[in-house]
This record gives sequence, structure tokens and C-alpha cells, in this order.
Amino acid sequence: MAKPFEEFKLNRQILNAIADAGFTEATPIQEKAIGPVLSGQDLFGIAETGTGKTAAFVLPILMQLKYAQGNNPRALILSPTRELAMQIAEQVKLFSTYTDLRSLVIFGGLGPKTQKEQISKGIDILIATPGRFLDLYLTGDINTQSIKFLVLDEADKMMDMGFIGSIHRVLEIVPRKRQNLLFSATMGALVQKIAGDFLKNPVVIETSEQATPAANVTQTLYYVPNFKTKLNLLQHLLKDDEAFSRLIIFCKTKNVADNIFNFMQRKYGAKNVRVIHANKGQNTRINSINSFKEGNVRVLVATDVASRGIDVSDVSHVINFDVPIIIEDYVHRIGRTGRAFAKGDAITFANEAEKYYIRKIEKLIRQFIPVAEIPEGVFMEETAYEERQQIAKEVDLQKRKDDPDFQGAFHEKKNAATIEKREREKAKAKAGKEIRSFKKGKRFDKKK
Repeated sequence: MAKPFEEFKLNRQILNAIADAGFTEATPIQEKAIGPVLSGQDLFGIAETGTGKTAAFVLPILMQLKYAQGNNPRALILSPTRELAMQIAEQVKLFSTYTDLRSLVIFGGLGPKTQKEQISKGIDILIATPGRFLDLYLTGDINTQSIKFLVLDEADKMMDMGFIGSIHRVLEIVPRKRQNLLFSATMGALVQKIAGDFLKNPVVIETSEQATPAANVTQTLYYVPNFKTKLNLLQHLLKDDEAFSRLIIFCKTKNVADNIFNFMQRKYGAKNVRVIHANKGQNTRINSINSFKEGNVRVLVATDVASRGIDVSDVSHVINFDVPIIIEDYVHRIGRTGRAFAKGDAITFANEAEKYYIRKIEKLIRQFIPVAEIPEGVFMEETAYEERQQIAKEVDLQKRKDDPDFQGAFHEKKNAATIEKREREKAKAKAGKEIRSFKKGKRFDKKK
């Protein structure tokens, strides 16, 4: 049975904020983490996305900071993406409503002037992306001497994005005497390395098997031959307005995201679709996410830059238009639906080259993704020459990765042709030898 928040050692201000937010019972990660964090222990939390882990570290930190004090930050929360940083900042503000604690979120993509001014007014909790934090530290705008809490959220994504060097630099400039909290959905080699450098005798908590998608998310896989047929299938599925009420479509590249966005705009109108990726300005991205959260937009098209920064409780579907190459991102993408124990659906489209990553994803999540037949009403387009070549090239690269001796489809065909030619020549030579032998035998008979 879930533990009510009233049973934790939290003050009345925080409990009132929790009640106002509509929460009464702790999720498993919250139940396991809040106690150790309140007691001052380092913690390594492994939890799937959408399980409430932000509150698992925010609530006990707020409890220990209690009230505003001094000008320098006392808690530093590092996040891999701007979107996730903003999401954490929202939770901090939500749960600190009845306290005078001051929080600020900083990230790149915006000019630093306003952020510097806000820091100079005094803050207790700083939420930041590693790059912007180090930039403002190096310009002397952030004083780290008072930091008592250091949190690394989504550590696996930080490692994927190449932040390991930045994290080590941060560890060099914060006080040694501090409490460290690290959260990750998956446990790769780099996450284990940073955990070893970062944590001191941590309490390790795991609320589910590593890289296991939420049980309340229904997964479906369609094998689709090409881009145009993927668009046709997408259009067919979206005919069900009631079921597909609010969805996120994930793509591998900015170019594909823009193409889908333009297609969706033509079909469903500009007001119903937004797109976010690294080339979009920060204000545009914030406005798009807010419109999606408020229910003004039905479809959000995104690259993986946003897969961990969208916290919307009623996303009906996630559609993986492309299969992610970083296979751990599959778990984070589909975790955008089925949040807070609600039901959700995750649908993946895979072409011939993407089957390779599907097999790896299934191995990672230790389960098979059910395959569905493409509905009869979907028109199957012929694969264009360029796309066919690209898919063949990718399949060759995958085979080379798994087998260094593999020389490619062209070489396979060439080798097969060579072998066939040699066999023909051997057969021809053998036949010639038999004919000569036969003729020689005939001559011998005549002499007799």
C-alpha cells in the first residue's frame, strides 16, 4: 500500500503545497528516496521516467533548506536539457509555494544578462544545464561556496550528450562537504563511472528493472517500408480523433521533424501542430510546449532533445516515426505517455534498416514489442531509389559493425558472381575433359 505524504517528516508548508497539487500518496521512488535524503545520505536512484522522481529529491531538499538564507545558491540541480530544467523548476516552485525559498532556472539559448541579474538578487536553489552553469561560474556570477546539495538528474542522458567532462569540472568547483543525489533511468558504463566519482557510500534504490518501460504503456510495432508509407500510416491512425487526442511524434533528425510538421500542418491546420528541435529558438520551444500542455495543440513533433523535458499528464500516444539510434532514448520517448499511472500507448514505425535497433531495444527492455499488421486502408508507397539506396547502405554498416569481415552487399553480389563464374568454368572444364577422354577412347577402339 502506498505511503501517504503526511507520514513523512515534512513541514506543514510543504504538505499544504503537496495537497494543493492534488497528491496524497507517494510513488515507489518517492517512498524509497525521501527518507534517506532527509537523513543526509548520498543516493543513487534508478527509476523509469514518469514515476515522480523529481519530487523524490525536491521535497526533502526543500525540507532541509527550510527558508531563504544569504545570496548564494545552497542547492544545485543539473539537468541535461533546457526542457527538463524548466520542468524541474516548475516542480520546485509548486512545492515551495508556502515558503520564502528562492529558485531560478538557467540554460543556454537565451542571453545571459537577465539570468545574471536574477542571480545577483539572491537564490537558494539553482536549476541549470551544465554548459550555462559553467559559463556563469567562469564569469564570476555564480558563487558555489554555499552549495550543500548537488543533484544530477537524468545522468544517463548527460553521458549520452557528452557532459562527462563538464560534470567533472563542476565537481572540482563545489564544496567537498555536500550531499549528492544522482538519478538515472538506465545504468550504462559511463553512469556507473560518474556515480563512482560523485557519490560516497550511497543508498541505491531501484523502483523497477533497469530500462523497463512503464507497465501501463501499451507498445505496438509496425514494420513500414519507407517514409511515404509511414506518413500514410500516421494519417490513417489519426483519423481516430477520440483515441489520438494528444500525441507526440518523435523523429531522429530536425529535417524529418520539419517535413512531418509541414505535412501535419497541411492536413490538420497550423493551430493544431507544433514542432520543437535544436534549431528552434528557446522562446518558440517554450511556447510550443506550453501550448501543448494547456491542450491548445493536439500534435507535438519533436526530436530527442525534448524526450525528457515534456511532463504532460494526459498524452494519449507517443509515435516513434523513426526508431532512435541511441536505444535508451526509446524508454524515455515512450515514457512521455502513461505518466502518473495513467494508461498510454506507444507506437513505433520501423523500416528494414531500423529492425537492427528494434532487436537491440527489445534486448535492453527485456521484452518483445508486439508487431501489428499495417491496416488495409493504408496505401503502400513504392520506395524511392535514393531511400532504397540509403536503407541498403545502413544495413551494410550495421552488418559491418557486427562482423568486421563483412564487405558489403556489393561485394557479396560480386563474390557470388565470381563463385558462380568459377563453378561454370569448372563444370565446363570437367565436361571438356570428359569429351576428350571419350574421343580418346573411341580412337583406341578403332586401332584395335
